[in-house]
Amino acid sequence: MFETAFTPWASLAGGVLIGVASTLLMLFVGRVMGATGVLAGMFQPSSGSDFAWRAALLAGMATGPAIVWLLSGEMPAVDVPISAIALVIGGLVVGVGVTFGSGCTSGHGVCGMARLSPRSIVATLTFMAFTFATVFIIRHVIGA
Repeated sequence: MFETAFTPWASLAGGVLIGVASTLLMLFVGRVMGATGVLAGMFQPSSGSDFAWRAALLAGMATGPAIVWLLSGEMPAVDVPISAIALVIGGLVVGVGVTFGSGCTSGHGVCGMARLSPRSIVATLTFMAFTFATVFIIRHVIGA
């Protein structure tokens, strides 16, 4: 049987932080916060200020575990119960999906749905449907 780590308080805190960050980015920079778009823009920023906000946002994402460590004295636990090859394949599938879907789950799911974008609502429903199907197949059909 598979165990799911349900962390409601940590998840709520993370969701609030993502919501606040995306709201502040829209308010002060006028941009939608989609993680893959932010990262992709680092390679071809349109200006110095464009590079600066992208670098600050990515630095905040990367230093999150260090902040947890400073506040709690422990690094967050990371448990990846799949093989490295499965991670690579998953990353490639997500990359293809981001390309064809014109954005990622954070851009569509957090920002696009908050703006009631029909395209983002359909994209998020598609992400979720395929996520449910994938988990069901892996856990109950394949049994891995």
